[in-house]
Order: sequence, then C-alpha cells, then structure tokens
Amino acid sequence: MNYLITGANGQLGEEWCRYLNEIDAEFTSRSSSELDITDRALVFETADKYRPDVIINCAAYTNVDQAETELEKAFLINRDGVKNLVECCEEKEIKLVHYSTDYVFSGSGKDSKTYPNGYPENAKTDPVNVYGKSKRAGEEVVEASTIHWLLIRVSWLCGPKGSNFVNTMLRIGSGQGTVRVVEDQYGSPAYTFDVVEKTNELLRSDKSGIFHITSSGKINWADFADEIFRQSGMDVKVERISSAEFPSKTVRPVFSLLSTKKIEDAGLKILGWKEGLGELIRKRNKRL
Repeated sequence: MNYLITGANGQLGEEWCRYLNEIDAEFTSRSSSELDITDRALVFETADKYRPDVIINCAAYTNVDQAETELEKAFLINRDGVKNLVECCEEKEIKLVHYSTDYVFSGSGKDSKTYPNGYPENAKTDPVNVYGKSKRAGEEVVEASTIHWLLIRVSWLCGPKGSNFVNTMLRIGSGQGTVRVVEDQYGSPAYTFDVVEKTNELLRSDKSGIFHITSSGKINWADFADEIFRQSGMDVKVERISSAEFPSKTVRPVFSLLSTKKIEDAGLKILGWKEGLGELIRKRNKRL
C-alpha cells in the first residue's frame, strides 16, 4: 500500500511518518506548507505525481479559540480542503482516511447521562463552537462521497511532540510547584501512536465508516495532570478548579468521552489511559 500523508508537520502526521518508516512502508509526506489542501490544483497534481493508494489526511485547522474570530479560515481548511481531497479520491479511486474530533458533539452534561460509556459513532452531532462546526462540515463532505473512506474521531489527542496537554503540563510543572487545572471537563486521552496503529489495522482489514479511537477510562483534566506528574516523578501539586475559573472565549465541552465499543467489536484491544500515558512518556523521553 502506498500512502500520502497530508499535514505531516502536525503531531498525528509526524507519528504516521515515524510508524510507516518503522514498518518500511511506501509513503510520501507533505507538510501543510508543502501541500495546502485548500489548493485544489495542487492536491490533484500531488496525487498524479505520487499515485497513492490511500491519502491520510492529518491537515486541519485546530486552533479552537482562534477559530471563533477566523471562521472563514477554519471552514476553508476543515471543510473546503477536505472537499478537494474527496473529489481527488473520487476521480482517481483513492481511499481516504480523515481525522475528526469529539468537538462535533455538544459535550453537554445531559449527554453524559444519555451516553455514560461515551458517544457512539452514530450519536447526534451538535457542535457548540466554530471549530466543532467546521470539523463537522468536513465530516459531512466525507460521508456524502462515493469513495472508500474511514473517518476517525479522537479526543484529547497527545503525542511525544507537539502542542498537547501532556507536553504543556510537563513544561509548566518543571518551572513551578503548583498548577491549576479544571476538574469539571471529562473524557479520555487518545495517544498518537495508538491512533496510527489502530487506523492502519482498520485499513488493512478493509474497514470503512466512522470509528472512535481513544483510551479506556473516564477522567477529568485534573486527574490527567496528577497522573502525568506522578509517572514523570515530578513533585507538582495540582490545584483543582472549575472551568468558570479558567476564562475562555470559546464554549468547550464538559463531556468529551467517546465510546470504544465499535473499535473493540472490530477486534482491536483498547489501551488503558494510564498505560497509554506511560508509553507516551517513555517515547517522549526517548525522542528528546
């Protein structure tokens, strides 16, 4: 299988490149500056040049707060860019893997009662901020297509490198003895290496449709921070606060848990969130 990775400079794209190198697969990687998916002609030109069997789309607009004032840019990348990829795949008979987010759901406290084990793949989508709406718009483009597609939703994505909660906590914690972290937003982290491996398993077994990939367990951000410092051997106290004490111009979900039942039914083992964190810290230390 020949892969084309878009958004290869992001934490998920970088993980894909590392993984494909390890398994000695044939692939081409392009950063978002090298391949702007909003440039339709360039998308088609790149596909013609490298003739991939599958495009792994890791390119996205992900600045949740900034999206509120950059609505057009968020939709340009997360919807229109995806449309370019879909049309290219339709014309050239290429498979598409597209990544999305828990933010396509409302994330309400009410939903936590309706879906105590997490949102299933077929739950009603109802995004409450611009980022979530732009990602859902991209999903709709993929779902309406005639191509062979995999749509993977993740939550609380963390990798050894890049901007994510684990790296932020380790950076802040190394400079101070106390950090303030919200305790009223719940979910479970997805780890880049686990997401990539499971996605490729789905590809190799010729699966299609929507799948949620995350770790098992339901925690809040403060719980996560506590475990990060414990496993890293850092003497940092976590001061638990409410989201009301942490001002944000963006409405954020209080419930981000994704159900893993479908991925388990596909025969894939779910990674425990503590186990995944330990593996992430080991990989992070090794790559520093």
